[in-house]
Amino acid sequence: MKPDAGAADAPLLETLLKAEQVWQGRFLDVRRDTIAHADGSQATREYIVHPGAVMIVPLLDDGRFLMERQYRHPMGRVMLEFPAGKIDPGEAPFDCARRELAEETGYRAAEWARAGILHNAIAYSTEGIEIWFARGLVAGPASLDAGEFLQTVVHGSDELDAMVGRGEVTDAKTLIGLLWWQRWQAGAWPMRWQPAPAAE
Repeated sequence: MKPDAGAADAPLLETLLKAEQVWQGRFLDVRRDTIAHADGSQATREYIVHPGAVMIVPLLDDGRFLMERQYRHPMGRVMLEFPAGKIDPGEAPFDCARRELAEETGYRAAEWARAGILHNAIAYSTEGIEIWFARGLVAGPASLDAGEFLQTVVHGSDELDAMVGRGEVTDAKTLIGLLWWQRWQAGAWPMRWQPAPAAE
């Protein structure tokens, strides 16, 4: 039991008994842990250790979103998403957000705001995705990784909302990005904007 856990959490907590690394790839680290429940019973937990990622919601001056279309192999189809990418070892999330936006879209932003973090697969992954908003966009050349193919597209908020309602956009991080934008626009969820570093 974690020492800072409240009494209400105690019946829900699990104690680690044994940890195994099942498989290690270039990107994913698969684990299998044996745990004990508060009542003494045991179970196994299989999950993926993920380095973390960022997602950027890029806002054009006319209010539309800059987005990407990219083929996602596990889904077997092209998906509409906000730009995103994994955090490199030792890289700060803000640095990752600026790098990924520039590399994937060619755009740089004058202002940035961190919205929050989402955990998109809590049953089987440690992945946390930092949500960043970017505005004051200036176009430039993209610098895609080898083997990375995507198209940048532009969608208005009403158009994107309608696509979500029709089930055409199903990417979890993109849905959360749209929700965060809508709540910010409604004045419910504030964001603190900061200028990009002078080097940009």
